[in-house]
Amino acid sequence: MLDFGQVVEQRLPHLRVPPPERTGTLVRLVGLTLETRGIMAPVGACCEVVGQHGHRIEAEVVGFNDKTLFLMPFTDPVGVGPGDMVRILHRSSQVALGSALLGRVIDGRGQPLDGKPAPVCEETLALMGKPLNPMERGPIEHVLDVGVKAINGVLTVGQGQRIGLVAGSGVGKSVLLGMLTRFTKADIVVIGLIGERGREVQAFISESLGEEGLAKSVVVAAPANVSPVMRLKATHMTHVIAEYFRDQGMNVLMLCDSLTRVAHAQREIGLAIGEPPTAKGYPPSVFALLPNLIERGGVGRQGHGSITAIYTVLAEGDDANDPIVDIARASLDGQVMLSRKLADAAHYPAIDLTGSISRLMQSLLGPDDLKMSNRLRRMWTLYQQNLDLIQVGAYERGSNPELDEAIHLHDRIVNFLRQDMHEGKDYEATRSELRQLMAH
Repeated sequence: MLDFGQVVEQRLPHLRVPPPERTGTLVRLVGLTLETRGIMAPVGACCEVVGQHGHRIEAEVVGFNDKTLFLMPFTDPVGVGPGDMVRILHRSSQVALGSALLGRVIDGRGQPLDGKPAPVCEETLALMGKPLNPMERGPIEHVLDVGVKAINGVLTVGQGQRIGLVAGSGVGKSVLLGMLTRFTKADIVVIGLIGERGREVQAFISESLGEEGLAKSVVVAAPANVSPVMRLKATHMTHVIAEYFRDQGMNVLMLCDSLTRVAHAQREIGLAIGEPPTAKGYPPSVFALLPNLIERGGVGRQGHGSITAIYTVLAEGDDANDPIVDIARASLDGQVMLSRKLADAAHYPAIDLTGSISRLMQSLLGPDDLKMSNRLRRMWTLYQQNLDLIQVGAYERGSNPELDEAIHLHDRIVNFLRQDMHEGKDYEATRSELRQLMAH
């Protein structure tokens, strides 16, 4: 028996709907964007452009206008021309995930960058992940030992917390990330190197990370010279790998360097397809993307693992009111400010307690430990606020007993906050040292 659709097709052939075309035609190249007609594909689909002389490049659908699709290529579009064929490879981005990724360096599509064979993974998941119901998330109630005294002692981080490392360029962000990777007590470390110089990618892996750090890590790299769509794919790849291991019940430390370069990549894409620029030229899609990324971290469902996310945020021109710094500060659970003045004085890690905060410390520490940490922060900040008076000799001792104490403790506090990049300090040893310091 014929169904209704077949009856209509036989009796009214002029109403027959033709099948969608499998190929389209390249009609225009404007800046970073290819335009094609004759093919229907959703945003996020992966397409292939086949040149008349066999030249092939892959591109992703980043927008559309009526029947015109906007594609952004993964590589340089040199060699393509008008009339080239465009065909759909995948209608959505899927990635292969598994334990074979540990110790590997891959790009935004999961292809190896370390010269080894492609990792053989057992599961396939959507690149964009699945949002969690906030009511299903577990609480943040356990301290994550990161092996850095200044953070363990004064800016304590919990398993599942999301914080930012905010700094200008050249103040030691990469070195601090390497320390966090090597010394952390997390089960797995997932590192996204987004938009950095190619030289720095290799230097970070060989010098800052080392063999010990790489053994329990997955590195996703998309240097500054690759397409902005590849930089975004690498960012999402970093997050979905962390989500995969979190759902295996592991406590994951995810480092993303840097959130600002991610915003730059989205800005390039948004402006290329006609979005209006707003603050500092960033289109509205940037301010929608960043909170969505940040929300992918955190504690998983009850009984599952956690993603402790650390994002580096580049304060352009050392401007702490940069729009990306502002949105990161509003979306994250705290920030660690790195100071150029401290870096210039060879104070490493150059963590400035003024402006730094961990918003979950009060729920992670007991009353006595919290009081000691806050007292050290106050001594540091009080000294910095009166530094000019102290240096020129305008302050008279005895005028302010609390400032007298800050001056007395300053050298000891500096010694406590400084740390050699090759030497870790676990959480309990840090708390013990802090108790001895503040007992004087």
